Amino acid sequence: MRNIPLADVDHVARPVVAIGTDYSPGTLLDFHTHRRAQFLYGMTGLMEVDTDDGTWVVPPYSGVWLPAGKRHRVRMNGVSTRSLYIEPVAAPRPSPGCEVLVVSPLLHHLLLASANLPALYDESGRDGALAQLMLHELQLAPSLPLFAPLPRKPELASLCRDFLAQPHIRSLPEEWANQLHRSQRTFNRLFRQQTGLSFAVWRQQACLMAAVPRLLSGSSVTRTALELGYDSPGAFSSMFRKVLGQSPTAFVRAATRQEEEMTGGS
Repeated sequence: MRNIPLADVDHVARPVVAIGTDYSPGTLLDFHTHRRAQFLYGMTGLMEVDTDDGTWVVPPYSGVWLPAGKRHRVRMNGVSTRSLYIEPVAAPRPSPGCEVLVVSPLLHHLLLASANLPALYDESGRDGALAQLMLHELQLAPSLPLFAPLPRKPELASLCRDFLAQPHIRSLPEEWANQLHRSQRTFNRLFRQQTGLSFAVWRQQACLMAAVPRLLSGSSVTRTALELGYDSPGAFSSMFRKVLGQSPTAFVRAATRQEEEMTGGS
């Protein structure tokens, strides 16, 4: 099914409803919820997802898992999507929070095929097997740490959102503490209490989230590192490798190779 509203098919008695949708660059889907859980996959472009818990960056050939009832907003930057809307009792991910998931070549092709899945598919036939296999693949999909939780306190949340818009690794906790008229010790305790992370770890996550789309859009490692305030490309690459398990160059190369595999080199 392509470009049809979920409301038209949400009621069908099937564990999975699959819808493909094309969005123009800059499309903003404002805050909303779904009765079903959702796996939102962007085959092209980049998605930015906001929830009450924080912000996710979803690069191409990755998807975001949204539990049932999770309030969210999505900004689409030239994205063609496949969405799986899944009954809560059939949800394959146990986490109560959102996750950015790696989409394997197999899952990619299953999601492509899901565009031909009718709302009332035959559960005992090929279409039913396709739906079940997608659920199994979602259960096994590894997650990416591309998340920056947002605090509940409005003043601190405002500083975090400003930072996410212009991240810089040299931003100092004492500067934030001064803006909030707190001591640095009190600020550090408040920040961890509100986000579950130390300021340094959160700052690094935010910079990593900013780095991924820049690298995938063709920015060099050196330029990306310097724009984010790192002392050297080596320092940036070391952080990137520690968190994502590979260097920035290898990450981009793998993404390019995966794109070629998934598109048949076209």
